[in-house]
Amino acid sequence: MLYSIFLFYLIIVRSTSIYAQQSVLIKIQNNAKEPLPSATIMISANTDSAKAIDVADGLGQARFVLKSNQLYKLTISATNYVSFDKSIFVKPGDSLFVLTAEANSKALKSIDITATRPTVRQEDDKTIVDPENLASSSTNAYEILEKTPGLFVDQDGNVYLSSTTPATIYINGREQKMSASDIATLLKNLPPNSIASIEILRTPSAKYDASGSGGIVNVVLKKGVKIGFTGSINAGGNQGNYGNRFIGVNLNNNNGKWSNYLNLQFNRRNNSERIVTNRIFATDSLLSQDAFSIYPTNNYYLGYGINLAASKKWELSYDGRLNYSDFINTTNNGSEISLIGTSDLLIGNNTDVINKGNSFNINQGASANYKLDSLGSEWKSDVSFNYAPNNTNQEFSTAFYAPQNFIRVGDGKISTDLTFVSLQSNLLYKFSKSFSVETGLKSTSVSFGNSTQYFTGSREGRIKDFNRTSNYDYKENINAFFLQSSKTLKGITFKAGARVENTNMNGRQFLPSDTSFSIHRTDVFPYIYVSRNLFKIAGYNLRAYLVYRRTISRPGYQLLNPSQRYVDQYLFETGNPALRPQFTQNYEANVSVDERPIVAIGFNDTEDIFTNVIYQADTSSAIAYRTYDNLGTNKEIYFRALGAVPPGGRYFGVAGVQFNRNLYRGLYQNSPLTYKRASWSLFTYQTLKITTTTQLQINGFVRFNGQLQFYDLSTFGALNFSVNQQLLNKKLTISSSINDIFHTNRNDFLLQQGSVNANGYRYADTRRVGLNFRYNFGFRKKDDASIFSEDSPEKSN
Repeated sequence: MLYSIFLFYLIIVRSTSIYAQQSVLIKIQNNAKEPLPSATIMISANTDSAKAIDVADGLGQARFVLKSNQLYKLTISATNYVSFDKSIFVKPGDSLFVLTAEANSKALKSIDITATRPTVRQEDDKTIVDPENLASSSTNAYEILEKTPGLFVDQDGNVYLSSTTPATIYINGREQKMSASDIATLLKNLPPNSIASIEILRTPSAKYDASGSGGIVNVVLKKGVKIGFTGSINAGGNQGNYGNRFIGVNLNNNNGKWSNYLNLQFNRRNNSERIVTNRIFATDSLLSQDAFSIYPTNNYYLGYGINLAASKKWELSYDGRLNYSDFINTTNNGSEISLIGTSDLLIGNNTDVINKGNSFNINQGASANYKLDSLGSEWKSDVSFNYAPNNTNQEFSTAFYAPQNFIRVGDGKISTDLTFVSLQSNLLYKFSKSFSVETGLKSTSVSFGNSTQYFTGSREGRIKDFNRTSNYDYKENINAFFLQSSKTLKGITFKAGARVENTNMNGRQFLPSDTSFSIHRTDVFPYIYVSRNLFKIAGYNLRAYLVYRRTISRPGYQLLNPSQRYVDQYLFETGNPALRPQFTQNYEANVSVDERPIVAIGFNDTEDIFTNVIYQADTSSAIAYRTYDNLGTNKEIYFRALGAVPPGGRYFGVAGVQFNRNLYRGLYQNSPLTYKRASWSLFTYQTLKITTTTQLQINGFVRFNGQLQFYDLSTFGALNFSVNQQLLNKKLTISSSINDIFHTNRNDFLLQQGSVNANGYRYADTRRVGLNFRYNFGFRKKDDASIFSEDSPEKSN
């Protein structure tokens, strides 16, 4: 595989040696040196009539591939700023031009932007998604991820970039160290318009934690970036069988050195899910179950932050989020055991489970950024703290009607407590415009406690269930160091490095038995990245990327916790303290056009893979339990292609396809395992501007021959439609939407591994009609008169 990559790289180098082009970053800022997101940049060469148009990202930046020793004309326009032209001359090695725009104190009306910001674009080793239009038809950040092209979110809240291992979720560049369900709850609390961008890193560099074999999805939240006091009020909801409602306010204030923001949100969510399962657990015995669950939840969210540009070199920031949720979830599960040959009913019952509880999450972070020089060298330090307690009271009752009538009742109390602290400091030093070195240290600490108490019988005669009662503590400390360097030579960018991580994990279950374990290990994770401009097609620049990295997936506290959780009379959940970490080597080659990804092919080689499994209990073949286990190796080949109509016109569309083929080899319940599965996924995102204030949007996906770990899934998908209308001088936006129009986001499943032979179907309340409102307001201070200037240290001639 390495030889193939090296050969591919030589072909790229050979085929592009005649081109004298280089990547140039254009940054637009105001007089206070604050970035201007969404500024439109049109660039053309004096010797060529062709023009390139792009829209600045959240940092006020846009990247172009330009010829050396060439004179270019730039036309800049931004809302509430005077449009202007500027000429630049690109010398060999020039990589940055900074332009300053003058605020239009007379014009408070918006300037029509003539280009559309790319929904998906490639920047070095990450894909960046602009969620602005997706937010208009969503009630929370979780729904935005569900609609993001190329992401797959399963019913349990896991986010997948491939089909093997869930991606690691970051918020503002910080790992959350929470379970999938807890992160899903956190994302459902975030306001839909609080996200600035979504960064997708399928093969993260050595700068990022090595625990990213499934890739990283970084949710970047908005902060106050506008001059003066601005804000928005948003409200809306969607309705299916049940409904979601939300209302919130976002405030931003930026006056010179100080900027701050405040987000408040209340969300009332309700959803339902039905799971029908048929499981053959003996030669002539069939267990049929039909479970219907309702999940009403109240969410309260507070986000806040403050930023100080203390000087031209120092920038300090502090931000925090508070989340509180209360819920009363109910499940009714009908179960019948019958003989397959005669259909005679042996056992029949109905189980009702009520989970009532609350969860709290407090996340605080502070960072400092020191600019060392004008080349872009900087020193960043960050500290974050996360505290998340969770309490659930569970009541369950099973009413038997065959072979005789009687009722069995019980209850349980589950309390968890998570504390996560992270400290990191990174140094980026640029020796020249084309060579840089980056290094850093990071230390994280996790403390998790779980107390589970179960009782059987009514309140008058409760008896402790010692088989399910447990007490479990877990502690984790990871210390890391990374070093990587980047060099651009003749248009080729090389980046290589390594990350060293020292892992210390200790877990102990006090009840019902001691299952203590201790892991201490040190691992090295190399990283290699090469990119190169290829050639131009119809005025568009093609660029190729080659990436390799070794990663690790450590079983977290939620997978190691051996305490049992009651699901129904025939199923319970438990962790596995004996889980070992899995290691993945990822190889990927991809090509982008003007920083928009178009095609990629990759290979994942995973050892000691652990995944969700279902086993039959030793006490009774009718009882099964969900847990996690190491099963052997997995080899995955994937292919991804993306096509788009260039932004800037009335219509913009993106369509993509992804192919995954997996081969598992190992043991399942001590029996040989060989499992092959190939699946296709299609996704699309399209917008059409009917007028300057009316826009139609369609997005959706479909997955053929789907796979979720060892579950074979039928074809499923969803198509979403929305209409966005702007009123009151574009201050008011009204969005009406229909999610999952044809109610196709449901699937049949089949599981045939080891002693488990089960099939069924699962669907949720996903078809919904929604209406959202957002009103923008603000008071901008007038800047002193000034002229446009070019502040780049690499001045043009």
